[in-house]
Amino acid sequence: MKVAISHEWLTTLGGSERVVEAFLEVYPDAPVYTSFLSSRNLPDSVMSWDVRTSFVQKLPFLHQVAQRYIPLFPLAFESFDFSAYDLVLSSSSACAKGILTGPGTLHVCYCHTPLRYAWEPHLDARLRFANPVARAGSNLVLHYLRLWDRLAADRVDHFIANSRNIAAKIAKYYRRQATVINPPVDVERFPPRGKQGSYFLVLSRLVAYKRVELAVEAFSRLGLPLKVVGDGPERKRLERMAAANVRFSGYAFDEQVPELIDGCVALVFPGEEDFGIVPVEAMAAGKPVIGLGRGGLLETVIDGETGVLFPEPTVASLIEGVSRFAPGDFDAAKLSRHAASFSKERFRREIADFVAARLDEAAAGPGGRSEKKA
Repeated sequence: MKVAISHEWLTTLGGSERVVEAFLEVYPDAPVYTSFLSSRNLPDSVMSWDVRTSFVQKLPFLHQVAQRYIPLFPLAFESFDFSAYDLVLSSSSACAKGILTGPGTLHVCYCHTPLRYAWEPHLDARLRFANPVARAGSNLVLHYLRLWDRLAADRVDHFIANSRNIAAKIAKYYRRQATVINPPVDVERFPPRGKQGSYFLVLSRLVAYKRVELAVEAFSRLGLPLKVVGDGPERKRLERMAAANVRFSGYAFDEQVPELIDGCVALVFPGEEDFGIVPVEAMAAGKPVIGLGRGGLLETVIDGETGVLFPEPTVASLIEGVSRFAPGDFDAAKLSRHAASFSKERFRREIADFVAARLDEAAAGPGGRSEKKA
């Protein structure tokens, strides 16, 4: 059986790339088709993949202005030829599911989220234009992307959602059913070591929708030590608003993350995530989570048992959550056992079983090919 993988872009080894990595452990000969690749922050393990990029890779100033080329990404994925493959697994948060496949190819989409800036533009500060002409142009592009994204969803034979939260969005925006398979977490990299932490930790890309400013402002008021690990366009603004007890460490390479988590009292997770892999990694290491009780965190963190969930995305609500937090209330072994249910081995098994069942249905003839709503 010939298998291929479609993935948005390769610029860092994040949660969605971990999914591709796990796909390759199940289907090691599969090439990875993607819009473009930037090797700057990619480990050697990713660079060893059989990666096939689109025409986007050759566009000028790509690595400086990649976001401006997003309207071209649908065309990039439609330009790939998958006619030689029996199965294509798309790892999609934007356009990777929009590939064209023939009737003899099964297309299974692992959906991290529907196209966020098309369906939830209010979450992206980059789309808030004061200039009316720029705002009108942005709205026109987003309208086009919504139309294309809805059409692209119909090209998928079966959807897998990374959480119940995303399954609900798939049903809302695409009118499609999705099977929930939580993403793989390499929990074995984070054994509980019993180390007493000395700081609270934010481990995140510094972009607006992650709401890191809630943690920065809350801990600046509380005077508790907070280490912010990550980089992004919000960093300078966040540094300006931070008190002396809030320290910024910049980008962390993958091998640095276990030690950073080991040294913390708790992980602070102020954003609403589709699933949220970092909180599971923290719990695997025996560290509780102080997080926003919305989105995927409702499926991974048990309030009062593996962390503290605060209800509203406000500084006051986060401060109240921190006030309820007591390190002695949490058992590291229990946290680690809970995180083990999200392991890579579990993910590989569930993916392989799901694909095998869908291939059997397809082989049986019409009626087994897709899970589209009537």
